[in-house]
Amino acid sequence: MGMTITQKILAAHAGLKEVTAGQLIEADLDKVLGNDVTTPPAIKVFAKVGTDKVYDKDRVLLIQDHFTPNKDIKSAELARCMRCFAHEQEISHYYELGRSEMGIEHVILPDNGLVFPGDTVIGADSHTCTYGAVGAFSTGVGSTDLACAMARGKTWFKVPEAIKVVLTGKMKPYVTGKDVILHIIGMIGVDGALYRSLEFTGDGVRNLSMCDRLTICNMAIECGGKNGIFPVDDVTVEYISKTNPERFVAGDYKVYEADEDADYVRTIEIDLADVPLTVALPHLPSNTKRADDVIDMKIDQVVVGSCTNGRIDDIRMAAQILKGRKVHPSVRCIIIPGSQKVYRTALDEGLLAIFDDAGCVISTPTCGPCLGGHMGVLAKGERCVSTTNRNFVGRMGHIESEVILAGVPVACASAVLGRVGVPEEL
Repeated sequence: MGMTITQKILAAHAGLKEVTAGQLIEADLDKVLGNDVTTPPAIKVFAKVGTDKVYDKDRVLLIQDHFTPNKDIKSAELARCMRCFAHEQEISHYYELGRSEMGIEHVILPDNGLVFPGDTVIGADSHTCTYGAVGAFSTGVGSTDLACAMARGKTWFKVPEAIKVVLTGKMKPYVTGKDVILHIIGMIGVDGALYRSLEFTGDGVRNLSMCDRLTICNMAIECGGKNGIFPVDDVTVEYISKTNPERFVAGDYKVYEADEDADYVRTIEIDLADVPLTVALPHLPSNTKRADDVIDMKIDQVVVGSCTNGRIDDIRMAAQILKGRKVHPSVRCIIIPGSQKVYRTALDEGLLAIFDDAGCVISTPTCGPCLGGHMGVLAKGERCVSTTNRNFVGRMGHIESEVILAGVPVACASAVLGRVGVPEEL
């Protein structure tokens, strides 16, 4: 029996000719990732594993992004703990506030060329599955696994079964990768891909931008997926050639393709032309509806940003919709560029002025409101349309607040209309 892309990558990193679904393996890691929330507990475990040095200071990545800029004393102490560890270990890829390459972890890793096709990456953050967009195997782990991986440079996996998602056609105007992944989650449920790899294929893949692919893989975890992964094509090659020209020219990566006889437990076929503007109503990402079916829902806040939709393409799209318009008087609209690089590009292109003229709040890069941290926490009874990735009870604040997940076009249209809306209404 043949292997999927994920299985081939895992086999190579485990030093095996082949692996099968359900097999337990130990695999070498190309990158190990932690943030200001998950790294401090990992540091405590690291101190007990019998080594005082990380396995490779160039392959351990530590990023300040969740409660930054620090919102209180506790978050400041967490940040300080990781900062001191990064300096003691001489971590090459430590990202501090305000620096040109800092930002939200799942935005800056691919954009800074730190993940390439064929890599194996783990991160103590569930949305580490983002990097499958460039043909890498990446998945989230807990802080204990992070600690051991920082020490050893390897970890164990159960080789996942796979679901084949065949994409055809081309998306309609304003429909984005966010709508595609919400559509899929709505189809199969929050546990529809539990510990399985979502492997995307089909002629429709070529019509998806890298921004679309990153968003889709980012939310693979929201239907229980171990990882999401796209094949490497011309879009991938163009992207990585710009993010890390030296590694690209050196050919320091490997492209894997699924075998024709690879085993899939399920095949899902989606014509991208049939995907509507989609929202996920409270309190699950699987509670999906057509956006134009719920346009009577009043809102209090809109958030555009996060590791799901904070890339420069997202910010440009937001500016396109908000240009010359005003945020509704009853709505607060918060724009959060996903990295300092995205922020500066938006500044240079005049996009921040568009947001300011529209009446938006413009934030430094942060995960902030996505996890109810800061920069947009909701009060009791408030409702937010957000381009983030989760809308669980109390996710963005009070347990009686509500989050509606949407793509950038719906979020920005809603900010102007004061209710859930679609761009065609503007």
